[in-house]
This record gives sequence, structure tokens and C-alpha cells, in this order.
Amino acid sequence: MEAPSLLNPPRVLLLIVLCVGIVSLTEAAKVRRYKWEVKYEFKAPDCFRKLAISINGRTPGPTILAHQGDTIIVELKNSLLTENVAIHWHGIRQIGTPWSDGTEGVTQCPILPGETFIYKFVVDRPGTYLYHAHYGMQREAGLYGSIQVSVPNGTKEPFSYDYDRSLVLTDWYHKSTYEQATGLSSIPFVWVGEPQSLLIQGKGRFNCSLLASPSLAPGTCNTSLPECSPFVLTVVPGKTYRLRVASLASLSAFNFEIEGHNMTVVEADGHNVEPFVIKNLNIYSGETYSVLVKADQDPSRNYWMGLNVVSRKPATPTGLAIFNYYPNHPRRMPTTPTPVGPLWNDSEYRLAQSLAIKARQGYIHPPPLTSHRQIILLNTQNSINGFRRWSVNNVSFTLPHTPYLIALNQNLKHPFDPIAPPDTYDYVNYDIFKLQDNPNATSSNSIYRLKFNSTVDIVLQNANTMVANNSETHPWHLHGHDFWVLGYGKGKFDPINDPKKYNLVDPIMKNTVPVHPYGWTALRFKADNPGVWAFHCHIEAHFYMGMGVVFEEGIEKVGKLPLSIMGCGASKGSHNP
Repeated sequence: MEAPSLLNPPRVLLLIVLCVGIVSLTEAAKVRRYKWEVKYEFKAPDCFRKLAISINGRTPGPTILAHQGDTIIVELKNSLLTENVAIHWHGIRQIGTPWSDGTEGVTQCPILPGETFIYKFVVDRPGTYLYHAHYGMQREAGLYGSIQVSVPNGTKEPFSYDYDRSLVLTDWYHKSTYEQATGLSSIPFVWVGEPQSLLIQGKGRFNCSLLASPSLAPGTCNTSLPECSPFVLTVVPGKTYRLRVASLASLSAFNFEIEGHNMTVVEADGHNVEPFVIKNLNIYSGETYSVLVKADQDPSRNYWMGLNVVSRKPATPTGLAIFNYYPNHPRRMPTTPTPVGPLWNDSEYRLAQSLAIKARQGYIHPPPLTSHRQIILLNTQNSINGFRRWSVNNVSFTLPHTPYLIALNQNLKHPFDPIAPPDTYDYVNYDIFKLQDNPNATSSNSIYRLKFNSTVDIVLQNANTMVANNSETHPWHLHGHDFWVLGYGKGKFDPINDPKKYNLVDPIMKNTVPVHPYGWTALRFKADNPGVWAFHCHIEAHFYMGMGVVFEEGIEKVGKLPLSIMGCGASKGSHNP
């Protein structure tokens, strides 16, 4: 019998090669299925009992664990009874699946009460991401959670650690989102105020003695509830921990620290950071960071993890959790004072930390050296017909009844204002430090149409609010993309000279970035993901009040849309998936 040649292998060898290939493919990319029920339940995460939105009875919801390249399928049942819902997968670019972005009014119709909707998408990059409600102000009611995407098996990360843990940071209100939304939409305007508590991994502690109202039912606030005992992170002495720290605050900017321990920042929004050591981490709503912490302090005691408000004058007590050294008892409270954090109004300190975040050597994705279009977005508070609004270039954003993705894909007539919003503002004459009357804004649902594959620069310009000597920090989040953070600056952006200072060497890529008080932030991204994508302030009340825009790119390249995203406004089809 003639020996088989390499050019003509026997059938058995081909079968072995084929099987190995199938096994490798299976190991490389899996389908991960989740079945979730969203409903209201009474919860007391800070000891105060109120209605919260849960997923399978939990808030924060279940953590999605996956490897790069996996397909995620979430079968979501809306059991809110009287309320619609939609869930956004924050940081997942939805390449090829723009209808799964989960942005009501932009990429889908909302999921009606009693309906089941299926989200399906690929997690194409490793890193730390989030999911949360994107309907009204529901995120504030507890509908959120973490997404951890690991590198493929056999792939090494550029940093090492022994254990991987997640920490979701949030602020918490006792009023319902309906009460808050009503106040924001009323004359006279009623602001939501500062949160009652700060939560670390869904746990906090409210001082029940502050409640003296006789109208409250007995047991409304009870500090003996196990539900509101401090979150405990147990560590083994000498081990290094990767903490995936994420903020889903509805209003607050945070400063996070672990008493007596340094943190090394190694990842931001899914991108590797040139490592730098800090005592305190400034983190804004929608941002995620991985920090390495070594359990290298005195193991005979426990330590505080502290969460404090920055950028707004704090009226909320420090959020606390326990950094528990094994084998100490996990409920053994530290005897040291609680962390107070940096000065809340030290904007120079926060700006310096933003500037310190660079792409890690060996993992730099160089940005295009030039852009095709520059859009300068002035963020201001305005009054429109007596209603308080936030505006961008004097346009306050409103959502249409028919989602943009459906309207544009199906060439529907007159679903939104066809007149493009302005690319800039009168930066020569506008005084960003002055208290403006700002009565001249308009409301619109118009969008920016971007040339496909073009490079776009966005400059976010901060200014004074309608309160004297006040400028707020705004975290802006871009759906469907990562962008290069080219620079930050103080004062008014100069479109002639400031671009000469851009970092084009090692800028970090992110999906959420702050614009600091009376300052500007410059971003660059490629409009290479066919679809319609929201870009907005990640503070719930601010986006609700109009602080956002929408970008369209390559809509002609989007294929047939699933019928499941339709059924509202002028869209055709059914909600049934």
C-alpha cells in the first residue's frame, strides 16, 4: 500500500484536522444565554424600603461573564406591568447589530409590559463594561449590572493578578423616578437634589434617625436589615486583586479609595492604560476602570473602602464597604475614621488625573492625524417657554416617536426634524463664565448625518449654568464607538490653536469621558459603524432634560431590521420576536 503523501492526506487525517478546527472554534467563541425577568420589588439597599427595578430579583443585576468573541443572548421579559423598558449594553459597540444597542427612541421601540424581547450581540473586545436601563430615568431605580469580557483562553494580559472582582458604584434616591421626572418637567422647576445614599455593589447605609415623618409606615427604614449591611470584599494577605470599578451614578461624580492601599490603574473602558499609581480614583458616571490592589497591609485588621462625592458640594454621607483581610471576621468594622476623600471642588486635581490616562505602550492604536469634520458642542442650561432644559449649541434634544434607526432604514417621511443641528456656536462672543439668561434655545429631534468612514472631531465645551459661578462636570458617553481622547483644556476652546496641542502619540481610547467645569474635552472617532448612535451626558436628569445628540452613519449599509424592534410611531411590524 502506497504511503500517504502530505499533498494527498488520507481521509482520517482530514477528519482529525476538521474536528480539531471545530473544537478550537468552539473554545474560541461560545454562545452565552441569559433569561431575565425585569420587575418592581421592594428593596432596602440603604435600609430605606422603596420600590426598585430588579433583574431576577436582584439589583445590581446578574454579572455577564464572557470571553472575547462570545455571542450574548439575553431573553428579557418585561414584568413591570405598567411601564416600558429597554436595556443598553454600555461599551459594546454592536458592530453588525445596531438594533441591539438598547436605546429606546434611537435604535428600538420600547419593550411593552408583559412582552419578551431578545437581545443578541457579540462582545468583540475584552474589558470591563456595563448594562443599564435606557428608558426614561429607569437606571436610577436599580436596573443595571456589569459585563466582564476576558481575553481568549491562552492569551495573556499585560498585567498579572490573582483574583478578579467587580465593584459597581451608584448613588441612590428615596423618591421615585416619576416624582423626579415630574419635578424636572414642571413650572416651577423642581431639581432632583442630592442623593440620600451612595452604594458600593448595591449596599449602603442611610441614617434612619433623620426620618421624623409620622406618615412613614413602621419599618420603612431599618438599619438592622441584612440587605443594607456593608458590602464585604474578602482578600487573602499577599495576593493581588483586579478590581473592575464602574460607576452608574445617576448624578454624582465619585472619588473611590481603599484605606491605606495604593491602586494601579491598568484599564479604562476596555483599553489598556500605561500603569500609574493613585490613592484615590476619580470616576464619572458610565466610566469603568480596572485597578490592581495588593493586600499588603497589616492583616490583623480590616480597612474601609470609601466613596465620596466630588464636583458637587456633598450633601450625601460617605459610602462605605469593608476591605476584609482573611481570616478576620467579615463583619469586623474598621476602627479608623471613614475616608473623607479630596476637596470636592478641587478641579485641578481631577483634571490632572484625566490627563494622566494614556494608552499602554504596545497597545497604542494611533489616531488619524487629521479629521474631516469638527463639531463643537456647547453645553448650557436654558429656559424654553418657562421650562428648564439642558441644551447643546442652543438645541435641547427630544426623542421622536419613531426610532431613528427604523425611520432611516425604511425611508419613512417626516419622522423627525430634517434640519441638521449646528456644528458650532458663537465662540467668539459667548462668555462661558457669565451667568446667561439663555431664553433662546429650541427643542428639536434633529440629528447629525456623518459621512461613512470619515474621521470626526468632537469638542465638548462647558460653560456656566443658570446659577452664578457654577459649572458642572458632565460625563459624555458615545454609543457604538470608542474614541480617542485628544486633550482637555481650561477655559474656552480655541479652534485655531488648541488642536495644535492634541495628543496624537498615545491617547487613550474610551467610550465615556468627563468635561470638567469651565473647560473643554476633545475627542476623535471614525464613523465606521453603520447605524444610528446616541451621544449624551450620562447624568440621568441632564439627558432627560435634553443634553444629548444623535449621529447617523452608513445607514444604507444596515440590512433588514428585526421586526421585534418595531411597533411604535410610524414603524411597521410587530413587537413579537
